[in-house]
Amino acid sequence: MSRVQLALNVDDLDAAITFYSKLFGSRPAKVRDGYANFAIAEPPLKLVLIQNPGQGGTLNHLGVEVESSDLVAAATDRLRAEGLLADVEENTTCCYAVQDKVWVHGPDAEPWEVYTVLADAPVMHDVPVATEASACCSSTPVELTAPASTCC
Repeated sequence: MSRVQLALNVDDLDAAITFYSKLFGSRPAKVRDGYANFAIAEPPLKLVLIQNPGQGGTLNHLGVEVESSDLVAAATDRLRAEGLLADVEENTTCCYAVQDKVWVHGPDAEPWEVYTVLADAPVMHDVPVATEASACCSSTPVELTAPASTCC
């Protein structure tokens, strides 16, 4: 099953968990320090909350979760065939999970990932921490007016 992912920056993680639990009638699937995600069945949605005080209510990134690395590879091939610059990350740690993924950017530089989760991880990011040019899956809000090359 594939589902769309929406990753939001939030000021107060506990308040956001309370609100989205009520909105979707669902509890988080994972809660970690400064992070929570919901695997919502109806509508099919992966909602990710990333605590980032002062940036609440802003977009962190968008995505599509797929079932396997083969589907990530197929998406990579399709996106490249469409002429999109696709940045592949394999066996990377992001959002307390080990993932295979491909990143592309929309016309306004909004970051989209197609990804699969390979395993749980004890940390938010790979070490060392991502560079300033890699805002996706981080507590740094995405600047949607920035050139596509500045994110992920």
